[in-house]
Order: sequence, then C-alpha cells, then structure tokens
Amino acid sequence: MLDVSRESNKLVIGIPKERHLQETRIALTPDSVSDLVKDGHSVLIESNAGISAGFTDHDYSEAGAQITPNTQKVFESPIVLKVEPPTIDEAQWLKPNSVLISALQIKSQSKAFFELLQKKKISAIAFEYVKEQDGDYPILQTLSELAGTSSIVIASELLSQHESSTGLLLGNIAGVAPTEVVIIGAGTVGYYAAKTAIGLGAKVKVFDPSINRLRKLQSRLNENIHTSTIQPKSLLKAIRRCNVIIGALKGTDRTPLVVSEELVEFMKKGSVIVDVSIDSGGCIETSRLTTHEDPTFVVHEVIHYGVPNISARYSRTASLAISNILAPFLMNIGNHGGIDQSIRFNFGLRSGTYMYKGILTNRTISNWFDMPSRDINLLIL
Repeated sequence: MLDVSRESNKLVIGIPKERHLQETRIALTPDSVSDLVKDGHSVLIESNAGISAGFTDHDYSEAGAQITPNTQKVFESPIVLKVEPPTIDEAQWLKPNSVLISALQIKSQSKAFFELLQKKKISAIAFEYVKEQDGDYPILQTLSELAGTSSIVIASELLSQHESSTGLLLGNIAGVAPTEVVIIGAGTVGYYAAKTAIGLGAKVKVFDPSINRLRKLQSRLNENIHTSTIQPKSLLKAIRRCNVIIGALKGTDRTPLVVSEELVEFMKKGSVIVDVSIDSGGCIETSRLTTHEDPTFVVHEVIHYGVPNISARYSRTASLAISNILAPFLMNIGNHGGIDQSIRFNFGLRSGTYMYKGILTNRTISNWFDMPSRDINLLIL
C-alpha cells in the first residue's frame, strides 16, 4: 500500500463581495475567520463583503483578515470562497490551478462557464453536491431548514400585515379556531415548515407523492398530523379550508405543478401562498418569481410570495449557518496538506467536487451540457 502523508498546509482564502441580485449572505463569519487565522491560514476579504449580513470590515479586520477594495485581487487567491457562483466575467479573474468553492445552481449556468474552468484547470466544489457518508447533504439541509422555518414566519407576517390580508394570527388562541396550513412536500423544507407551524399552534396538513416521505416526516415530528398522498379530492377539501399553502415540493428537473389555478380560486380571501419551490418552477400554477424589494402579488384575492432566495431575507442567520459548515471543511483542507489530499481522504469534499484540475467529474453536469466527464476516484489514485 502506498502511504500518503498528511502534512498540514497554510491556505490563502479569498472572499469577494456578493454581487448577485438579492444576495446578502457571506460564506464566512468573523468568528470562523478568526479560527482559520489562528490555525495559520490567511483570509483576504473584499471591502464591505459582509455589510448586508451585519458584519463590518472592522469585525473582519479584528478577526485577522486582510481587507482590500480590489475585487480582482480577491479572485486571484488560491482558494476563492463564495455563496453564489461567480459570473463568467468574475471567473476570468481566477488564477490557473486555483480552487473555487461556492454554490453551482446548474440551471442558471452555461456551457461556457464550465469550459472556462476547464481552460484554467480549476478544481471546483459545489455546496449542492457536498455529501456526508450517511447520505445527508449538510449545506443543502441547512438552507432547507432555513427556508422551511422562514416560510411560516413570512406567511404569518402576510396573514396579519399585508394590505390584502384579513388580520389573522397564525396560531391557536383559546376560543378561536386554529389557522390551517397546507404543506405540499414532505422533504426537509416541508418538515421544518410543519414543525414551525405546529409550534405556533396551527393545524397542519402535509401532502406528498411519496408515502415513505410522509411516514418519515410524521415519525420525525412525533405528532398526529394529517398526511396524504396527492389525491385531488383530499387536496381540494384541504385547500378550501386552509389559510396558508407552503409549496415545498422539489423535483429532479422542473417541480411538478400540484395546485392548479382553479384550486387557488377556491381559497379563502386574504389567504397566503409561499412557494418555496419557485426556484425550480414552483408547484402552484399561479406562482411566479418575485424579489425581496417587491416580494408579493395578489391573484384571486390570495396573497402570493415567490422570492427564490428566501434564506437571504435572514442574511445573518444564513451566513452563520453556512459558515459553521464551511469553516471545518477549510480546516480539513489545511490539515490534509491542500485540496488534493483533502479530496482523497474526505468523502464530503470528494462528492462535492464537480471539476478537478480542469477535468469535469460530475455526471449530472456532463449529461446536462453534453460534456465528457471522468470518475474522480480514478483521478486521485
């Protein structure tokens, strides 16, 4: 057996300011930066990169980071860490053989983006693909937890404060019938939406095509809530009675439409729809994309919320959650002597790597853009 040494390596990490529309999060908090600096690593942060999440340049400077107004300099770091994927223009600044860690958002990418990474021989890791040995996707689960919880908080605000609302409190008060919430989807988003709604005292009904997911959700909640596969009559009855619909259904491609416009017409005046699955098309026919600046619209006297990047509304909490996962991964890369050794020994990083030194290693991307790919396990031997 070939003995591979694990000598530590000092990392140089660049964190540019997020310029994507509505993106307010940052990948590392000052506390995480402090831990990395104490471990001997260097962190270069673009000026005002953390302002939207409530972290100032002074906070990062006190944590030991270097602050620069030069965007290109940050992108030229050996490791570039972002929340949103870089644009093609930003990717032009990446140095050959460097490492990119960010979300991928494959549906918004172009073939030219991957061809540029190949040309520069970039090693790239996507948040969406980082997977633990037990099959969990830690970053995706954290963001889904945020989305599920915040969807109920947002629905509660809209029920009582929107100009078209009827002034309902999402919960249960003695002598008053509880608010009814219908959740479409029993995945992570649906689970945390149900958990939050139950905590407020609402009456919850969950629908999902998979009986196994419904069984798992009910077991985790440890509550006797109404669950059902998507049966037209049962769904219609629930929608007629409910005050809130949470769209939490995900598909491998476009999210299947479950709630038609005809069903929306049956909803009570002033009811609320929060379609968390809008980023993949939405599961409610009347849903459409909105922004944080103009988040709602009204159709058939029903208030709709269709912001795709829902966790960015709570930028500080989201940044803390993302940072708690990314910081240990970066420590791991340093302790293993760099990205090559870390990918070899760390299953999570290896599963998240969609490009290794310019070689595409993800079959999903390969099929989507008709590009050749190779098994990463054969490249790191």
